[in-house]
Amino acid sequence: MSVSMPRTIHSSGSLIVSLLWLTDTVAALMLLADLIVVCGSVVARSLFNAPVEWADDVARGLMVGSSFFGAASALARLENPGVAFFVDKLPPYPRQLVDAIGALLVVVVSGAVAYNAIQLGLFTTGQTTGSGLPLQLTFYPMSVGALFMTLFALDQFRRRSLADMAIGLAILGVVVALYLGWDAVSPDTVPGSGTLMLMGFVVTLCGGLPIGFAIALAALLFIWVEGTLPGVIFAQQMARGIDNFVLLAIPFFILVGYLMEANGMSVRLIELLQRLVGRMRGGLNVVMVTAMVMFSGISGSKMADVAAVGSVLIPAARRSGQKPGSAVALLAASAVMAETIPPCINLIILGFVANLSIGGLFMAGLLPAGLMALVLIAVSILFGKKTPPALIETGPRRSLVSLWGGGAASLGLILMIFVGFKSGFATATEISAFAALYAIIIGGLVFRELGPRSAARSFVQAATRSGLVLFIVAAAQALAFVLTLEQVPHMVGEAMIALSQSGGTWLFMVMSIVILMLMGSVLEGAAALIIFGPLLLPVATKLGVDPLHFGVVLVISMGIGLFAPPLGLGLYGACLIGNVPIESTVKPILGYLGLLFLCLLIIAFVPAISTVLPRAFGY
Repeated sequence: MSVSMPRTIHSSGSLIVSLLWLTDTVAALMLLADLIVVCGSVVARSLFNAPVEWADDVARGLMVGSSFFGAASALARLENPGVAFFVDKLPPYPRQLVDAIGALLVVVVSGAVAYNAIQLGLFTTGQTTGSGLPLQLTFYPMSVGALFMTLFALDQFRRRSLADMAIGLAILGVVVALYLGWDAVSPDTVPGSGTLMLMGFVVTLCGGLPIGFAIALAALLFIWVEGTLPGVIFAQQMARGIDNFVLLAIPFFILVGYLMEANGMSVRLIELLQRLVGRMRGGLNVVMVTAMVMFSGISGSKMADVAAVGSVLIPAARRSGQKPGSAVALLAASAVMAETIPPCINLIILGFVANLSIGGLFMAGLLPAGLMALVLIAVSILFGKKTPPALIETGPRRSLVSLWGGGAASLGLILMIFVGFKSGFATATEISAFAALYAIIIGGLVFRELGPRSAARSFVQAATRSGLVLFIVAAAQALAFVLTLEQVPHMVGEAMIALSQSGGTWLFMVMSIVILMLMGSVLEGAAALIIFGPLLLPVATKLGVDPLHFGVVLVISMGIGLFAPPLGLGLYGACLIGNVPIESTVKPILGYLGLLFLCLLIIAFVPAISTVLPRAFGY
C-alpha cells in the first residue's frame, strides 16, 4: 500500500513538497545532533571528568533552530491547533473569507518573525555566548526557519480563489487604514495598545487563527501600536522563550513517544495489559486507563499517548460493540488524568516559567494522578461488561514471555527516568536524552523492529510536534513580556489578594481553577500555563499555598479545560484519532470530566495528596 502526501501539500506543486522535505530533514538532523551533543556531554563529564563547556550553548542553539524548522513543517501540513468552533458555524462563503484573512495573517506573522530574527542576528553580530561561540548562530537558523514558514504560509494563501485573496487583502487594508485615520484625526480617543492587543487576540482566536500565530500577532500588535519598542525585542523574546536547556527535555520526551510506537514497545505493553486485565468486567476500558498511566510515565506528550493508545484500543472497542464515542471520551479523560504523571511536558514548562523544581513537580503529581486513575478504573469496572478474548487480541499472537520482556523494557525506561531524577546523576534534559537513546537501542538491537527508515520518521515526527509546541511557547513568552510591561501580573496579583482577604484562600483556589479551565479550553496547554502560571503562583505563595501543590492544581485544571467541549482542542485531537464526530463524545466526556473535577476539588483542598511525596523525597 502506498502512502500519498496530504492533498493540501501535494496540490501545491513539487517546489513546496521539496521545501517540506528540506525542513523535515534539517529539523530532524538538528534534533539528532542535539541528542548526540547532550549524551556526549554527560558521558564526558561523568566518565572522564571532562565537562564540555560549549555543550549547553550548542544544544540550546540547535533546539531553537530545530523548533522553527519543525514549526515550518507543521504549518505546511496544516497541523497547527486553532479554535474552529465559531468559524464552523458560519455559512460557506463567509467562512471562505475568514479563512483567507486568517491565511493572510499567518503570512504577516511569519514574515514579521523572519524579518525581526534576521535583524536580531545582524544586531548581535560580534557578540558571543558564555562559552565564546558567536551569538548570532542562534538567531540565523531561527530566521531561516521562519522564512520557510513564510513561504509555506504564502503558498496556503495563494491557493485561495483570486476573489477571496483580493477581498481578504482589501478588508485587512481597510482595518489598518481606519485605525491610522482615527489616530491621525483624534489620537486622544483611539484605543490604546493594550486594548487593541486584547481585541486582536480575541477576534483572531475566535476566527480560527492557529493559537501560536494568534498569540504572536497579539504581541506584535502591541509593539506596532505602542511605537517605541524595536521589532527585534519581539524576536528576542520569542528566542528567549525556548532558548533554555531545561526545555530541551520536551523534544526528547516527544521523541521517546514516537520511538516507542515505532520500536514495538507500545504494542507489546498494550497487548500485555490486554492479556492481564482485558477479559475482566470493563476490561477494555481498564486497559485504556492503565495504558495511559504507563505511557505517560514514558512519553511526555499527551497527544502522542492518545495516538499510541487510541490507535490500538478504539478499533478494539468498535469490535466489542462499545460505542466509539464513549471509548474516545474515556481516552480523553485518561489524558486529563495523565497530565501530572511524569514526564509530562506541561509540568516541565510550568517548572521552567515559574522557577519550580521539575523533580518536585513530578513527585507532586503522582498521587493526584493515582486518585483520578482509580476513579476512572472503578467507573469502568462498575459500568463495563466482559469482553470476549477474540475481540481484544488481533494480529499474530506473541508469547507471554515476549510480552513480559517488552513490558520489562518499558518499565526499565520509567525506572531510568525516576532514578535519574532522584540520584541527581543528570538533569531532566539529560535524562530525556538517555531515554531516547535507550528507546533506539531497545528497538534496534533487542526487538529488531526499529530500522533506519522508521527511526528517521520518528525524528521527523518528533521535530515537527515539538516545533508546534515550542513555537507556541515562544509566542507566549513574547506575549508574557508585553503583559509584564503593562504591569498585568502586578494588577492581577493585587486583585486576587484583595479577593482572598475578603473571601479566604479557598476563593483564590476556586478562581484559579476556573481561570485555568477556561483558558485551557481556548488555548493550547503550554500557552495557558506560560501566561497564567507566573501570574498566579506568586499570589499563591503569598497566601501560604505550597507552590508544588498549586502547580499540580493548575496543570489538572488546564487539562480539564483542554479536553472539555465545545472548545477543548485536546478533545478534537482525540476525536480525530478515534475517527468519531465530537457530538458523539459530548455526553460521556461531561460525565468523566465531572468525576475528574470532583477529584480536582479534593486535590485542591487536601494539600497532603500533592505534598507528601515531594517532602518524603526531599523536594
